Amino acid sequence: MADPVVLAIDVGGSHVKALTSNQTERRRFESGPKLTPAQMVAGVREVVAGWPYDVVSVGIPTPVRGGRALAEPINLGKGWVGFDFDAAFGKPTKVVNDAVMQAIGSYEGGRMLFLGFGTGLGSALIVEGVVEPLELGHLPFRKKTFEDYISERALRKRGRKRWERAVFETVERLSAAIEPDYVMIGGGAVGELEELPPNCRRGDNENAFLGGFRLWDSRWIPRADAGTRPVA
Repeated sequence: MADPVVLAIDVGGSHVKALTSNQTERRRFESGPKLTPAQMVAGVREVVAGWPYDVVSVGIPTPVRGGRALAEPINLGKGWVGFDFDAAFGKPTKVVNDAVMQAIGSYEGGRMLFLGFGTGLGSALIVEGVVEPLELGHLPFRKKTFEDYISERALRKRGRKRWERAVFETVERLSAAIEPDYVMIGGGAVGELEELPPNCRRGDNENAFLGGFRLWDSRWIPRADAGTRPVA
């Protein structure tokens, strides 16, 4: 049986990006604080017109459990909680947190802590292929939270040197608590880091699409080398 063609959608605070598993060039359109899920679906349908696909993966910037949003995304519009993505797309659809989707696409085996520096701080832990979503960004740090010091907004407000010091301290503290084999740093701001903290690897936002494809790949199962080669 042939693998299904997957449409992977990465919903961010500034853009919605889409790519199918049989294409190479992503398509996107602007997001924003008023974007509803219905508008997102309509926008995706428009930009991927002409691309056939069988199933859909959606990464959204809010906690997700059992394929459903637990809260409305802070940086988007309303209506995400309880929205029926299967009906809207007319295809089987899997919904996960956006950091989880990028983490799955970035996974290289073992015990990996994923930190996504973007509009906020996305986080996830994968242990031997088993995924555990995290919400580390809102934990107390210094006088506020981790997110307040290492987001793209903090970079613009505090400047690169102060931001980088906060990034290094954040990685050190979270690594001490979680004890990962390595830390994968992704998100839009990772490119601003000239040097990575110890035991870190540089991720890529494009890995979100690979994560969306892997959600439907029966060969990607919980195992130590799940991110490095498919099961034969």
